[in-house]
Amino acid sequence: MTLPVFWSVFLIVAAAWSLVVWPQFLKRVRNDPRARDADGRATTFLTVHVVLVTVSLVLAVGVAVVGIGSLV
Repeated sequence: MTLPVFWSVFLIVAAAWSLVVWPQFLKRVRNDPRARDADGRATTFLTVHVVLVTVSLVLAVGVAVVGIGSLV
């Protein structure tokens, strides 16, 4: 795959941003009182956010692979 260096670096930076930001977001969500019910079970709030973060991290890895692959 051939991309201009600018776009390759842009993809790598975007992926790095996601890989740094989303785990921190998940830590905050896990500590949110809405994340667990009175019995300590995960709520829909937590489940939805875990899925959101997981999908975002998988996409970030894919974007990083494309960015790095286009530089090589």
